Amino acid sequence: MKKFAAASLIAILASVPSMAAAPSYDTPAPVAYLEDVTSGAVLYQKDADRRMPPASMAKMMTVYVAFDMIKKGELKLDQKFHVQPETWRKWHSQGSTMFLSVDEDVAVDDLLKGIVTLSGNDACVVLAEGIAGTEANFTERMNQDAKRLGLTNSHFGTSNGWPDGGVTYVTARDLAKLAKATIKDFPDLYKRFYSLRDFTWGKTLGAAAPIRQDNRDPLLGRVAGADGLKTGHTEEAGYGFTGSAQQGNRRLVMVMAGLGTYGQRAEESVKFMNWGFGSWKSQPVVKKGKKVETAEVQMGSTNKVDLIAPEDLTATLPAGLISNMSLKVVYEGPVKAPIKQGQHIADLVVTSPDMPAQTLPLVAAADVPQAGFFGRVWAGLMSLFGA
Repeated sequence: MKKFAAASLIAILASVPSMAAAPSYDTPAPVAYLEDVTSGAVLYQKDADRRMPPASMAKMMTVYVAFDMIKKGELKLDQKFHVQPETWRKWHSQGSTMFLSVDEDVAVDDLLKGIVTLSGNDACVVLAEGIAGTEANFTERMNQDAKRLGLTNSHFGTSNGWPDGGVTYVTARDLAKLAKATIKDFPDLYKRFYSLRDFTWGKTLGAAAPIRQDNRDPLLGRVAGADGLKTGHTEEAGYGFTGSAQQGNRRLVMVMAGLGTYGQRAEESVKFMNWGFGSWKSQPVVKKGKKVETAEVQMGSTNKVDLIAPEDLTATLPAGLISNMSLKVVYEGPVKAPIKQGQHIADLVVTSPDMPAQTLPLVAAADVPQAGFFGRVWAGLMSLFGA
């Protein structure tokens, strides 16, 4: 059963009421989504749950799988994979390419740079075949990880997002969720690969000059704190982009899709991200470690546990306005023991006029072991009598 409690112990700094509407925004993009990751506030959404072809934004899922394997020790950055002749024949000039050479052996580190920075279709397939034997086997793992991440409206039929008759599809909300998971789960690998400005691989015919290609990320060098993620383009999908930037303690993740030109994607992406930082502010709510409420515990050595903030919690509000916030603690309770210190067992729901609710995590302040035998019997008897 859901439990609710007024978070009366919090000093709410923004206490002067204001009924001003949330900042408005207009974009020509058919699909758009912007989220403040720090607070979980969705700042803008336009057809965010429409299924659509991702084009090269599908490569984010390929990279996520590789990062996960590296973190688990199943894949090494200096491990090399062979460029099979049939793979080279199909992909050496099919869309974006890393300019891999037939029969060369390429390190995972370089393949990932070729995927993230150069959007190499050839690099994706070589990595997929090297990891799983075939691209089809690899996409099975992509879909398994997508399911685990809660990408409920996405499916992957290729490692690189090349058009496949609708087998591969995503939504803007799912792409944002994937971007957030990549940044959160693999911060060091994210920093290593996603913000490279350019990468050099392969040689030109004749002169054999090194081939240097720029990262197509439209935010890099144009928006402060921009550090990823991935562009995409096919005739079917139009021009799309999933991006992220961090300024101070705020990180935003954006998705735009279906734009008409390369230049329009760049212009609209920069405007969208700048609007997110400029038109909204971060409002402190609870300091790290501060007690917010208590939760009822069942079958534990104690019948209550303190709920605290696992980090500095903030809400996102319109810039330049003072808004009235309402706070409520929500959890499924009573919470069954055993409980570990730091375990996420409740949420602080923040509401403000004309804003969607923002949900912030609360964790247990201490361990609560399971009660002994007689304690569990007594608790069971009390529950029978509604005590």
